[in-house]
Amino acid sequence: MEKWINGIDEVTELAKGAFGGLTEEELNWKPTNETWSIAQHLHHLIVINSSYFPIIEALEKMELKIPFYLRIPSLVRWMGNLIYNSVKPEQTKKIKTFPIWEPSTSTISGDIVARFEAHQQSLKEQIQYAEGLLQKGSLIHSPAHNKIVYTLERAFDIIVAHEMRHFNHAKEVRKRILVDD
Repeated sequence: MEKWINGIDEVTELAKGAFGGLTEEELNWKPTNETWSIAQHLHHLIVINSSYFPIIEALEKMELKIPFYLRIPSLVRWMGNLIYNSVKPEQTKKIKTFPIWEPSTSTISGDIVARFEAHQQSLKEQIQYAEGLLQKGSLIHSPAHNKIVYTLERAFDIIVAHEMRHFNHAKEVRKRILVDD
């Protein structure tokens, strides 16, 4: 649990340091129409991470149903590893996000860094809340599709790796802002 909390804290501090002093205009600036702004990266992380919260709650209430045929350990491991490997920070291949996780296309308010920081605190609370579920080796399904199943532990690995990947992408946008100024 500590590795995820530390990873979340690291991304939070990096984001505050790199983006906390930017204006709303700078946060929403996009180098091209095909890339996301810094604000969109942060908004996307808030949206995607928050989509796990109802699943964790349903799991805690024993209301989350995973079909028997999706509980095969090798299949669970394969799906979890596939998702994790695709979102690791060092993965250079771009992947398209599911529509439910698309960031806002309109201007995102300049308080996005503060909202991201508050969200990160909520995320850490969710991880701590799930301690008993982690000890049981609980399975969840992806918020994007209920046939994509992995362990709750792997879900937290995915979340933290995905955050670092998006921080790195947003940092590249930040570099472009400095060059274009």
